[in-house]
Amino acid sequence: MTDRTSILLVSGSTRAGSANTAALRTLREVAPRPVTAVLYQELSDLPAFNPDDDREPLPPAAARLRRAIAECDAVVICTPEYAGGLPGSFKNLLDWTVGGGEMYGKPTAWINVAAPGRGAGAEESLTSVLGYVGAAVIDKACRRIVLPRQAIGPDGMVSDPEFRAEVARMIDDIVAAVA
Repeated sequence: MTDRTSILLVSGSTRAGSANTAALRTLREVAPRPVTAVLYQELSDLPAFNPDDDREPLPPAAARLRRAIAECDAVVICTPEYAGGLPGSFKNLLDWTVGGGEMYGKPTAWINVAAPGRGAGAEESLTSVLGYVGAAVIDKACRRIVLPRQAIGPDGMVSDPEFRAEVARMIDDIVAAVA
């Protein structure tokens, strides 16, 4: 382990103005220097998972996803809830991680930014899938942080000091778990 910690940030939303992506952009911005946080931006590029395609050569977007996961020290996920569970495109991303094993033992945390009373279905589904792929969930680093739409600026960042402080504490918990 080096002095640097690399974190892959994965949003489960394909929406341009996503609160989930704004949360991850903000986490990236507040990350201290020894942390490199990279936002995964190819969710829409992944082909539909087909077990027949889960062999070399992988589809290029799937190969890049697996490489990004393999090369990072930890993964942080922030996903919306659609129809009581994970969005289909995000579940597809997780399906691409099953055969490669890159998530197995990978320190992983999540942020749920849903309004009160919402998001439990996505959280439950995510917990189930992360268990299936063998991710090492960092329970102490997982957070439910309500993020009202109006807290997101036109730049797609969250300026609320309480939110920023909470994601900074989350980063500290991830770094401690990875060290």
